[in-house]
Amino acid sequence: MKTFTKITLCLLVVLTMVGCVGKRQSQAYYDYKSKVIGSELDGSYTIRAWGRARNSTDAYVQAQKTAVYDVIFNGVQAATTSQRNLNPLLFETNARDKYEDYFNAFFADHGEYKNFCSMKEKRVVTSHFKRTDAQTLCETTVCVFRSKLKQKLIDDGILKQ
Repeated sequence: MKTFTKITLCLLVVLTMVGCVGKRQSQAYYDYKSKVIGSELDGSYTIRAWGRARNSTDAYVQAQKTAVYDVIFNGVQAATTSQRNLNPLLFETNARDKYEDYFNAFFADHGEYKNFCSMKEKRVVTSHFKRTDAQTLCETTVCVFRSKLKQKLIDDGILKQ
């Protein structure tokens, strides 16, 4: 009987250890949505955005592009009930495809999107990075000048009033 108890106990320990070592999912593969966390009276919004790239520098830049992209095409959900959701600037169906050349140049690495976002609301330790072997995910705070962006799209004939 003692042998049976020892074997059972060892088997339980081994099964517990195997269960703990199971497959882990990295948060770097999860799709996060941008959130509005604040607004200013000048028409700018503070957005918590996510960027995914091969290294942290590129992921940081991608988070800025994502914030501007979401303001233009997707709209941005409020982080709290005291904030309001932002509707997208372009409601036109397939606007990204219709004006593909314009937006490819706009979102290029040194494109005009940089004129409509800022890190002025960013505090020192507010960017978080999650890394895997293949990619880095960056969470950061971006200030997007929505009113200036809207005026730019109107001036360029993309957004109809």
